[in-house]
Amino acid sequence: MSKQVQLTDFPRYPEEEMRQRAADFYSDSARRRSVRDFADTPVDREVIESCLRAAGTAPSGANLQPWHFVAVSDPDLKEKIRVGAEHEEREFYSHRAPQEWLRAIEPLGTDASKPLPEVA
Repeated sequence: MSKQVQLTDFPRYPEEEMRQRAADFYSDSARRRSVRDFADTPVDREVIESCLRAAGTAPSGANLQPWHFVAVSDPDLKEKIRVGAEHEEREFYSHRAPQEWLRAIEPLGTDASKPLPEVA
C-alpha cells in the first residue's frame, strides 16, 4: 500500500465559495492566449526571480519539482538559442508536424522563423 502525504495547511472552502473560485479560475483560464509580443525593455531581476520561484512550485511527481529555469540576458547566447530553436522548428515543420496541424496554424502565419528570443 502506498504511503499518503497528508496536507496539513490545505484550505477548505465552503461549497458556494468553491463554486465561485472554480468559475473565476475557468474564466481567467479561458481568456489566456499565447501572444507573440515581446519587448526589449529590461525587467528587474527581483521580478524575474519572483516569477521563477512561482514557476518552481508547480506540482510534480513525488513533489520533487525537477524543473530547470534559465534567465538569459547575453545577446550572443540569445542568438544561439534562436538559431537552435529555428533548426528544431524547421525539422518539426518539415518532417514531424501533422498536415492537419499545419493547416490549422496556416492563418496565423506561423513558421520556423523565431526572431523573438533575441528581442525579449
